[in-house]
Amino acid sequence: MFLFSMLLFFVVTCFSAWLLLFPASRDVVLRSLGAAGRRIAQRLRGGLHDGLRQAGGLGREAGGSLRFLRRRYPLLLAALVLVSVPPLLALMLSGRGMLSGFDSNTQAINEQIAGLLQGEQLSAPAPLPPLAFTTAEVALVRPMLDGANRNWQLLDPAFAQRLLLVFKIMKERHGYDMAILEGYRSPERQNALAAAGPGVTNARAFQSYHQFGLAADCAFLRDGKLVISEKDPWAMRGYQFYGAAAQAAGLTWGGSWTMMDFGHTELRVPGTVKK
Repeated sequence: MFLFSMLLFFVVTCFSAWLLLFPASRDVVLRSLGAAGRRIAQRLRGGLHDGLRQAGGLGREAGGSLRFLRRRYPLLLAALVLVSVPPLLALMLSGRGMLSGFDSNTQAINEQIAGLLQGEQLSAPAPLPPLAFTTAEVALVRPMLDGANRNWQLLDPAFAQRLLLVFKIMKERHGYDMAILEGYRSPERQNALAAAGPGVTNARAFQSYHQFGLAADCAFLRDGKLVISEKDPWAMRGYQFYGAAAQAAGLTWGGSWTMMDFGHTELRVPGTVKK
């Protein structure tokens, strides 16, 4: 439905621009309408007398309509755009994950994972040196990462345990070491990231679970270096494992959103974030 809406909006916009920018196109459309009206009139003339009278009325109405269209086409085009764009935008924005911080149904937790969460309390891994987050490779993908908070103690305990369990699954089952890039995020930092553009985030202060310690951005460690970009086939395969493990742990994975964020997970608690 989302792709259909985008295609329909694109077609309507291109057609409207064609009519507005090229006078010859308007003549083509009007001639086509006139030809269609004449064909209808010719068919009606072959009928009874009443049909002829009706055809004459239709012809006059068609002629009046064509004259009206010729005079008022800019206004009609503007009205068409105004009527069609709002519902199309509403339909597009109804897609999941357009604003990653908004509430939705909580993710169902896998029974086996739930059993593991009832067991021992997992400990946070040792923090990486700050220089690991400021290399050229990392800065290319996450240019504002140097100001991120990676303190596990500031995360919600329930979320932290689920995320640590995901880390454990990734290491023991798939051989991927993981590290947290950013956990708790202050409202000021959230607004600064939002000001950087939609390519960073659409959520402003308190529209993200980061402000409540219920979200984290994570990446992989390979040979002691962070690997973030999904363009790396090894990392992309890891993100697929990561998404499956996160969802099994009852977390929402950013890789399933329309605006995909492969390293992001969050524990959605209804009523937490602003809409």
